[in-house]
Amino acid sequence: MSKSFENLDVWQRSRVLAVCIYRALQACKDFGFRDQITRAAVSIPSNIAEGAERITRKEFAQFVNYAKGSAGELRTQLMIAADLGYLTENSAAELVNESVQISKMLFGLIKSIKALSS
Repeated sequence: MSKSFENLDVWQRSRVLAVCIYRALQACKDFGFRDQITRAAVSIPSNIAEGAERITRKEFAQFVNYAKGSAGELRTQLMIAADLGYLTENSAAELVNESVQISKMLFGLIKSIKALSS
C-alpha cells in the first residue's frame, strides 16, 4: 500500500471509538461484559492495521472485512450495554452511530481495495 494505515480516516476514527468505549465502561463491574465489548472495539483498528501490513490486497480486504464484523459485534454490545444500564441511552446512541459510520467506511474501503485488485 502507498499509504500507511495510520493515515486512514477509518483507522483513526475506530481508534478513537475504542478509547471512548474503554473510558465509558471504565467503572463497569461486569468484567466479562466489559472485556468482551472492549475487545470488539479494539479489534476494529487492529484488524485494519494488520491487514494493511499484509502483502496482498486480498489479505488486506479480508482483514478489513474482519474489522467490519467486529463493528457489527460492537454495535450489538453497545445496545445491550444500554439495555443493562451500563451506558446512558444518549451515550450508547452516539457510540452506536459512530460504529455505523465506521462500518460504512469499512465497506467503502473493502470495495476500493477489491477494485484495485481487479
